Amino acid sequence: MNWIFLILGGLFEVGFTSCLGKAKETSGTESYLWYAGFGISLIASMLLLIKATQTLPLGTAYAVWTGIGAVGTVLVGIFIFKEPATFLRLFFIFTLIASIVGLKAVSSH
Repeated sequence: MNWIFLILGGLFEVGFTSCLGKAKETSGTESYLWYAGFGISLIASMLLLIKATQTLPLGTAYAVWTGIGAVGTVLVGIFIFKEPATFLRLFFIFTLIASIVGLKAVSSH
């Protein structure tokens, strides 16, 4: 169950970085709403990470959490913010995903 909490926490990390990017593109009330989404996503992400680390090894949990956030944020950047999808970017995203899967495979919990 704590792996599910960790994955959800990583997805909320993608949420808070995405909200930050959208807030940067907007102004006025809309910007404040994106910042509110940032704050809510940040709190949810941290609480889920805390819950997951109660039984999962801290180093593994943190690496997986940041990896999910990094991969998700890069993909949001490519698909939503129209950032370049070069071969090397995609290659290193793949290696990061492989590392996350490897950490999960060797974890004792």
